[in-house]
Amino acid sequence: MASFMVFASFTAIAQQATPPVPAPAPLSFAAPKPTAPPPPALPIFKVFQFPADQIPRIDGKDDDWAIVPESYTITLADMHDDQHIHDKPDPKDLDIHVKVGWVKGLNRLYFLYEAYDNYWDFADPGLHNDTFEVIVDGDRSGGPLLPRFRNMIDTTDDWDAHFSMHGVQAQNYHIMTPAEGKDWAMAWGCQPWDKELPWANHAQNYHFRPGESGKYILEFYITPFDYAGCEGPQRAVESELYENKIIGLSWAVIDYDGSPDKKNNGFWNLSPQHTMYGQADYLREFRLMPLEPELRKPIEAHWSFKVVDPKRRMVAFQDESEGKITGWKWDFGDGTESTEQSPVHEYKDGGEYVVVLYIEGPAGKSRFSRIWDVTLR
Repeated sequence: MASFMVFASFTAIAQQATPPVPAPAPLSFAAPKPTAPPPPALPIFKVFQFPADQIPRIDGKDDDWAIVPESYTITLADMHDDQHIHDKPDPKDLDIHVKVGWVKGLNRLYFLYEAYDNYWDFADPGLHNDTFEVIVDGDRSGGPLLPRFRNMIDTTDDWDAHFSMHGVQAQNYHIMTPAEGKDWAMAWGCQPWDKELPWANHAQNYHFRPGESGKYILEFYITPFDYAGCEGPQRAVESELYENKIIGLSWAVIDYDGSPDKKNNGFWNLSPQHTMYGQADYLREFRLMPLEPELRKPIEAHWSFKVVDPKRRMVAFQDESEGKITGWKWDFGDGTESTEQSPVHEYKDGGEYVVVLYIEGPAGKSRFSRIWDVTLR
């Protein structure tokens, strides 16, 4: 009986010490609290496609750019003064017009920079200079391109960061406007080779002296890189440019007016984020446009190929024709044909083949042949 009483006492204590298990809360189907709407998406700017036979000549003149519609022009009205010195652009003080172009098959971005300034400041041999600062991220990989914004700031010192990541995956060109008695640009990073031929070229045109007003024309191209290391161009990887690709691109215009303290008279930025110069995440979106309708040929045959299986002599043909096309006919050069748009063909024998593509459409007919490019064992 005593044992039963002790057991009952412990049972009662345990029941008192153990809190009751609460019932599960009922599911709530109430509408979530409203959150602030995301900021409106910024418009995507356009990069004009030059025809292959009208590539801009880098000579500091704007006549090659006459074919570019005004809808491609970006002005100070599209930018803002980061330092809030000016309420709005004043063309009597500073007026900027920028056009950007590309050519299918070349991994280059072409620029026409036209500017009027009421006071051009470029007498100093150092960094103090009216500036057009261009930042490009060809594959939109984003991330920091300056040591101060690096991710591993606690474990990497500034110089290690400089020589490992500064300007590697996105590039910053600090362009002097005008450049007189000095290099045309500071490639902000550890790879100054990317501002030289064949990766870049420039020409400028002006007729004023320091402190004077006047119009300035700068024409140049640069090559965006997915990887541009300090070791030199031998391991560099150019950004591939193709129609409708979106790239990261922005620029700033730094306007000095000869003030004794060397402070600028405005930092006009195309990006809403001031630190876009060192953070590629903040660059604006630019689309590589197709040819404008008036520059396209009504119909033109063109194609490429790739040997996908050398042992089986299997070749993939890719139609790259232009215009409205209603019919394709391939002559593979071995007595066989195909009416597919982009066929895959297996050759029975090795040899050197003449392959012809015939196309037709409302605008007429066209053909394109390659002579012995398709050569198989």
